[in-house]
Amino acid sequence: MAEQAPGTRVPTVIAEDVHIVYRVNGARTGKGSATAALSRIVKRGGEERGVRKVHAVRGVSFVAHRGEAIGLIGSNGSGKSTLLRAIAGLLPPESGKVYTDGQPSLLGVNAALMNDLTGERNIVLGGLAMGMSREQIKERYQEIVDFSGINEKGDFVTLPMRTYSSGMQARLRFSIAAAKDHDVLMIDEALATGDAKFRKRSEERIRELRRQAGTVFLVSHSNKSIRDTCDRVLWLERGELRMDGPTEEVLREYEKFSGK
Repeated sequence: MAEQAPGTRVPTVIAEDVHIVYRVNGARTGKGSATAALSRIVKRGGEERGVRKVHAVRGVSFVAHRGEAIGLIGSNGSGKSTLLRAIAGLLPPESGKVYTDGQPSLLGVNAALMNDLTGERNIVLGGLAMGMSREQIKERYQEIVDFSGINEKGDFVTLPMRTYSSGMQARLRFSIAAAKDHDVLMIDEALATGDAKFRKRSEERIRELRRQAGTVFLVSHSNKSIRDTCDRVLWLERGELRMDGPTEEVLREYEKFSGK
């Protein structure tokens, strides 16, 4: 990562009038083969009947900079996770553009690890998937295990992931992701599953990533986690960016709106 001159604000993510549209099959089910369905679409010159459009993100624009920790808040279904997936390059915008500096990494509570493999093997595979070398993984292996806390009540790292509680799995996912310095790290509710001790470690690690000139996005329903971790908040409602500003200012308005 290039050195950042003091006082400069270097953009890491630029979202420019981003619209995300899902296409969902309706209740009607067509008969016949996929080839026949495609033929019907071509003949009509349009989309297959029964396909419903869901406009999940509507014209969102913002610029994120190195060293920022940005919270994403909003009601359920407001488009927070969808926006993160678009930034990560997993969902193509229907219109608008997303520009990123470096490789964004998305960590969610449902991030895929292999249930039939041990925690040990998943640490190796997760590290490789993030672009770490085997030597780097070896160097940071014990740090990952200790950070996750999965071995505090036994040698769980040698057991298959399917034997872990959901909280243990989430802690291990976060610990693997946090072992690497990221240009842009996006965390979707991963802190909600840990105990107070783990959340404190996680929040400190996020602050370290910011100091190392990374950018962190955090989706959370815990306003306390947002307050403790983020200096800026994006508030989404029904796919639209309702407010973008300093954490306390945005949360104050959101709490009035949501009655929290």
